[in-house]
Amino acid sequence: MASKEPEHEHREDEEAPAADDEDTGAQVAPIVKLEEVAVSTGEENEDPILDLKSKLYRFDKEGNQWKERGAGTVKLLKHKETGKVRLVMRQSKTLKICANHLVLPTMTVQEHAGNDKSCLWHAPDFSDGELKDELFCIRFASVENCKTFMEMFQEVAESQKSYEENKDASAAAESLEKLSVEETKAEVKAGEEKAVATKEEKETEKPDEKKDGETVSST
Repeated sequence: MASKEPEHEHREDEEAPAADDEDTGAQVAPIVKLEEVAVSTGEENEDPILDLKSKLYRFDKEGNQWKERGAGTVKLLKHKETGKVRLVMRQSKTLKICANHLVLPTMTVQEHAGNDKSCLWHAPDFSDGELKDELFCIRFASVENCKTFMEMFQEVAESQKSYEENKDASAAAESLEKLSVEETKAEVKAGEEKAVATKEEKETEKPDEKKDGETVSST
């Protein structure tokens, strides 16, 4: 009998904590209520025309070596109003920007020698908060993705060249139109001034004619 008592007590100890798991039906309100906050990415007014996973490198001139900027998604974003296209890449985990620059008409992209999954290009980059002339190298998981990126990049650069030419032509046309309007206004103003001067001359001559007439009649 003495040997069974510890077992009985032990069994009661095992069963006792089960009462703590019982559902009391009580509801605990959160101490702090968190409100949903809208986060702006800066891409709300842009449409993505390219979106590919890749790894980016930049050439360190001082160390004369390539340094990794991060792995993530590279995008080409076209602005809905201006039509300008910029390249943006963020690191996949931290979302830190590792490339951010406009695709300009003067830019060219070329395949990396010895690696058909990578390509190179120069760009004035703004990812660090200030413009820096960078040499980038980007590597993709497949040759197809690399070719897609290169073709789209070059296509955008050429389209931006046409856009700039049209913009310059429009600006020139506006300048000519403005100049023409100003010349027309100047001609109208000159005509009005001439008409006023002629009218004043006529009004000045009339009293003299009366005076002569009075002189003639008195004689």
